[in-house]
Formats: sequence, structure tokens, C-alpha cells
Amino acid sequence: MSSPSISRAEAAFREAFDRLKTNQPELLPKSSPVSQNNVAREAGLDPSALKKARYPGLIAEIQLWIEQYGNEKPMSARQKELSRKQHSQDLKDRIHALQAQRDNLLSLLAEADAKILELTSKNEKLELALPANNIAPLFSRQP
Repeated sequence: MSSPSISRAEAAFREAFDRLKTNQPELLPKSSPVSQNNVAREAGLDPSALKKARYPGLIAEIQLWIEQYGNEKPMSARQKELSRKQHSQDLKDRIHALQAQRDNLLSLLAEADAKILELTSKNEKLELALPANNIAPLFSRQP
């Protein structure tokens, strides 16, 4: 699980950090913010145990994660439900818009088919009205 260069305490801190990042803490309440102190508490240790001098790489990772994602608050169950309902409503609206577009295009296609049939029929009538051969050869064929 852990490499020889990582102590058991650092492994516990890293696991706690991962649980806090995914909002699945075991010791702290859900939606607890990620912080150095909370990582130590989630690992079941005193916050003073997670020192920069002992774990500089881990502290840097925690601080980087806080800079990138620290302002994002996990959504509550109600917010998730509202977001899901809004997404569902957006999809329904999109379906209705696409159905209206489909119906409009089918109408245009039916009109185009009718026009093609009309013009084909008119073309056939005009071709029948033409004389059999109204072109005189310019040169006669003599072998």
C-alpha cells in the first residue's frame, strides 16, 4: 500500500486528505473544509502533528489543493436535488425544442416533396407536348 519512504503517519494523513477531498470523512462531519488542521483531525491525530518540517510535500499538496478548490463548497442534498431537477427540466425543454424543429423540418420536407412531384409532372407534360424531332442536322452523313 505505502512505499518504504512514507511513514505510517504520513500515509494516514494522505488517506485523510483524500477522504476530505472526496467529502467522505470518517471522523469529521461531512462538508468539512479541507485544511491542514482538518486533515490531521480526520487522521485521528492532533493538528500539531502535521508540521511543515516533517511533511513538506504533503503540506504543499494540501495548500495547492486549497488554492485550486478551496472556494468550492460541497452541495447539500437539497442543492443536489434542485440541480438535478433543473438539469431534468433543461433536458425536457431541449427535447420539446428539438421536437418542434423536427416537426417544422418534416413540414418543409413534405412541401418540397409535393413541389418535386408537381414539377416532375409538369416536366413530363411539357416533354410530351414537344414535337418528335425539331432539330435538323447541319451536315448530312455520307460515308
